[in-house]
Amino acid sequence: MYPLDCPTQDYDWGSTDGIPTFLRQSPGSRPVAEVWMGTHPLGVATVRGSDEARPLTDVAGELGFMLKILAADRPLSIQVHPNASTARAGFEAEEASGVPLESRDRVFKDPHPKPEMVYALSQFDTLVGFRPTAEILRVLAQLDTPLTQVMAAELRNNPGFAGIVKLVEKQLLSPPSAEEITAVVDQCSSALERGFDIRRAYLTAVELQKHHPGDIGVLISLLLNRLTLQPGEAAFLDAGIIHAHLAGMCLEVMVSSDNVLRAGLTSKHIAAEAMVHCLEEGMSRVARVNPELFGFSTDIYQPGSGDFALSVTQVSQAEPAGAALPERGKRILVCTAGDVALLNEQGESLWLARGDSAYADESDGTIRVVGTGEVAQAYQPTDVHAGRLNDLV
Repeated sequence: MYPLDCPTQDYDWGSTDGIPTFLRQSPGSRPVAEVWMGTHPLGVATVRGSDEARPLTDVAGELGFMLKILAADRPLSIQVHPNASTARAGFEAEEASGVPLESRDRVFKDPHPKPEMVYALSQFDTLVGFRPTAEILRVLAQLDTPLTQVMAAELRNNPGFAGIVKLVEKQLLSPPSAEEITAVVDQCSSALERGFDIRRAYLTAVELQKHHPGDIGVLISLLLNRLTLQPGEAAFLDAGIIHAHLAGMCLEVMVSSDNVLRAGLTSKHIAAEAMVHCLEEGMSRVARVNPELFGFSTDIYQPGSGDFALSVTQVSQAEPAGAALPERGKRILVCTAGDVALLNEQGESLWLARGDSAYADESDGTIRVVGTGEVAQAYQPTDVHAGRLNDLV
């Protein structure tokens, strides 16, 4: 078992105190958005040793999954992650054309898809997938502006997933003015003052306007489902599913990729056409992941793709022998609460406090956790099964 030091990302939507507090550090003045635990080339974790630190790749090779801690005080961009074929083709095309990997205009950072699962550490709000056509029309019907009237007419003439995508494409490629979007938000505010909202559509638009006034993403948010996860709840965001995290702190486990195609609510590069091309049907409101029990102390969250899974284990002094973790292969572990010790089959131990992380592999065998606290473990499951997803509302 190897203790890890993991790089952080200081994106502008991050929190100045969320991740530092989680890592038992003093908050600073800059926002800290993410901690990367894995081997992605844009943020490789390092192994702490008695002598010189070395990259995790020296020990683990290239891991196919990555674990992150994410903390957002402001909304993230509206975005989509590509599937495998789109990611590979896009990466190869940009490599061939010589677009530098660090360029602001670079869209595909690697040749991998990026399905991901979020596990809430605090109350976590996000937008996931398109609302049903009938619900979108209900939302638009209460907003008396020329823009929303035209949108509603277009969707009535071309309903369903294809019509919603066409509507989004038009708004992105020929965006309305900031004044038109503000007029829509004013109508949302009026509806809220009357005590009226439709599944928090108007509330979301008003909240987003405060951070990104007149942004096209504020308008698109009206078409998306809003989901609130309480601590301990999880949701799966497959490749091709439009989403935007709003606020809160979570763990993210995903394929080891940084491919993000954005379409609003961001100062980063907008890739509207590529984003629309990546949109896939298949999930409207189905996103919540039901955990399965492993032993008495562990919940397993597995969306069914086989690319990754997450186990969350709670232990206390009431169980002196601790709890055995699932899987025996390559794993990344992070202590999410308390103080615990990891014990492998070789008789070795590694103590973790909240925020500490570690890597383990086949040579460690089954790992037991003792102490009082909670440990999350990301891994690629050997026993792949179709996890059950539930309606998010």
